[in-house]
Amino acid sequence: MTASGTGRVIRVALLSAALAVLSGCVVGPNYVRPAMVPPDAFKETQGWKIARPGDDTLRGQWWEAFGDPTLSALEARVSVSNQSLAAAEATYRQATALVREARSAYFPTVTIGAGYTRLRQSSTVTTSSGTGVGSVTTTTNGSGGASGGPSNFFQLPIDVAWAPDFWGKVRRSVESSRASAQASAGDLETARLSLQAELAQDYLQLRTLEAQQRLLDTTVKAYERSLALTRTRFDTGVASRLDVVQAEAQLKATQAQYIDVGVQRAQLEHAIALLVGQPASTFSLAAAPLAGGPPGVPVGVPSELLERRPDVAAAERRVAAANAQIGVAIAAYYPTITLSASAGFESGGLAKWLTWPSRFWSVGPGISETLFDGGLRKAQTAAARAAYDASVATYRQTVLGAFQNVEDNLAALRILEDEARVQDEAVTAATQSVTLTTEQYRAGTVSYLNVITTQTIALSNQVTAVQILGRRLTASVLLVQALGGGWHDADLPSAQEVTHGPR
Repeated sequence: MTASGTGRVIRVALLSAALAVLSGCVVGPNYVRPAMVPPDAFKETQGWKIARPGDDTLRGQWWEAFGDPTLSALEARVSVSNQSLAAAEATYRQATALVREARSAYFPTVTIGAGYTRLRQSSTVTTSSGTGVGSVTTTTNGSGGASGGPSNFFQLPIDVAWAPDFWGKVRRSVESSRASAQASAGDLETARLSLQAELAQDYLQLRTLEAQQRLLDTTVKAYERSLALTRTRFDTGVASRLDVVQAEAQLKATQAQYIDVGVQRAQLEHAIALLVGQPASTFSLAAAPLAGGPPGVPVGVPSELLERRPDVAAAERRVAAANAQIGVAIAAYYPTITLSASAGFESGGLAKWLTWPSRFWSVGPGISETLFDGGLRKAQTAAARAAYDASVATYRQTVLGAFQNVEDNLAALRILEDEARVQDEAVTAATQSVTLTTEQYRAGTVSYLNVITTQTIALSNQVTAVQILGRRLTASVLLVQALGGGWHDADLPSAQEVTHGPR
């Protein structure tokens, strides 16, 4: 065939393939987001006025609402140095690479190679060209010699193979990979928010322990003065030896409590070091006052929550990926169409290898269909549908869990606010009781046991008040996390971005 004839054949083959692709359909169900009807309002906000900041929307740097520069500086280091977050980011990059891997099936595969073979055929298997049984023929080698002698074979082929995406299997695979990459991006933001919230909780708990230490330190000094007073009274014969022993026991117990709080503080400091990607042995935080009450957190309405939680977005994207996999499984029922072409040079001699007469080519389509597979495709389709149903259930469970997280922390903030108010009243009453009992002891109208009892009650109430404040601050962090921390599903990378990267 002439070169022009070869070109016509190739053009016809390519045109046929293009028409097949253009007219091809995409099998499998088209994706529809699972229905999820949110409640009209959060239950735990009823009857409670939530303090709102000036802006009604959470910001990305939500921790700045606590007004603590040290916390803000630590939070900035999470995205840079945390190794768990670095692993999540690498997983997302891997997912985007898998998108490009799936997309490569759109294009033909082109290979080129060169080969040399020297061979000698056995004379006992030489075939006959005659008409009778046992007739013999003589074959020639590549150099024109008779068979039986060694021969050379030189080859330089270029092979092209392409399977047009007639039934949409590749398109569904790419669709699934893109949705999975977007889910991975949601996982990355979920991990980021979780680590930021964990850091804020650890930091605020550390400051709460420091507030307890300061309270205990003040109490120890007060108990030392009480012990001195008791010893003076004992020396003058007014107090008994029992009063002195009781005062010493109370002082030592409080000192031990102060030391024990230091263990918890050290462990929280080490946990913060891990979160910011620094060895615990080289990290330390100077003591600082505990922040005031929890900042106002804009809650919004439940319907917005589905757009503000990265874990919900990731779960929804996994539903889309599982839906596309159903189409991949169904496409296996349809025949596979392939187009292949090969061209190059081959010769039995090196001198004539790359000459025009040594050229060869072949081109042609192929089609294959599986007639029996022992139920493989049916099982694969059933598995894909089951995986889709599981992903839908997981998505809905994630949404329900998100609503629960918000309600839990709204309830915690509302109830703890009431508890803090009552506890403050208890602290005030206990402090007055200590003052009155101490005066009565000085006057000799009550025993020292009364002083110890009122002091113990006062210290317990003061510690409880500090702990309640810490719990309120922690609940506010958890509420921010439950609301998505200022993230929005519009921040999820598009299909274009997970395929080609950000513009």
